[in-house]
Amino acid sequence: MMKIVSGNSNRPLAEAICSYLNLPITKAVVKRFNDMEVFVEIQENVRGQDMFIIQSTSFPTNDHLMELLIITDALRRASAKRITAVIPYFGYARQDRKPGPRTPISAKLVSNLITHAGADRVLTIDLHAGQIQGFFDIPTDNLFSGPVFVRDIKQHMDIANTVVVSPDIGGVVRARALAKRLDTPLAIVDKRRERAGESEVMNIIGSVDGKSCILIDDIVDSGGTLCNAAEALLAQGAKDVTAYITHGVLSGGAVSRITNSKLKNLVITDSIQPTEAVKVARNIRVIPIASLLGEAIGRTSREESVSSLFE
Repeated sequence: MMKIVSGNSNRPLAEAICSYLNLPITKAVVKRFNDMEVFVEIQENVRGQDMFIIQSTSFPTNDHLMELLIITDALRRASAKRITAVIPYFGYARQDRKPGPRTPISAKLVSNLITHAGADRVLTIDLHAGQIQGFFDIPTDNLFSGPVFVRDIKQHMDIANTVVVSPDIGGVVRARALAKRLDTPLAIVDKRRERAGESEVMNIIGSVDGKSCILIDDIVDSGGTLCNAAEALLAQGAKDVTAYITHGVLSGGAVSRITNSKLKNLVITDSIQPTEAVKVARNIRVIPIASLLGEAIGRTSREESVSSLFE
């Protein structure tokens, strides 16, 4: 039998997933002692159960990571049959390689922690780098928000006059996949700094003149790259610019930066629980991913294909 337990990072998403699956959330206490130590108590019998933990490792990242690890340990010690860590947003994913000498590969460290805590498999969405799946020594499913975005784009935009744009060279594979699904052209923003101390020059590879542009990426954090890319596209004759980003990290002054930018709309998923500032922002819209995660969780529990969701 399948059961779902939630940490504190995104309780509304966990409740929406349970609603999709027609299941109650497993009763559990996930709280802090006065010194901020995490305490977990599972308040139902989970012996022999197929357990799914819903927990994004979003801000405060380390607190939510510790909750995930301790919930996993509690379930393992309670003799759960199988434990799947459902991590809609995988924090530390941007630290997937050594960018310089004497630096860590923190994504690998975090994957080791999750595995050693007792997780039997991992389910996540739009990993920043696909190779992170190989950091885990347990089965890892990396879902794609593409189908959710495609449905929303078709509802809100004129596909005949759009072009999908990657905000940098590294995101071309993701942008190409979306352009293929929508049957639209592809453009790329090429950023380069000719000399140290000089501002970045943005060149547009591809034609965007008179088109509605869809910027696609996995994470929006400060929002600087996104806003600069929108300005560069509009300078090249784009009609308007909308961004579809899976994970709305939106740290610091990102929300006000995007609100005051030339972006027509920023569309993000609720993989990270949106703040009040995000909810009231004039040009930020949040779309739900509970049905995508719920379907993947149900198929995993029934030992059915997850990849067929994206065919």
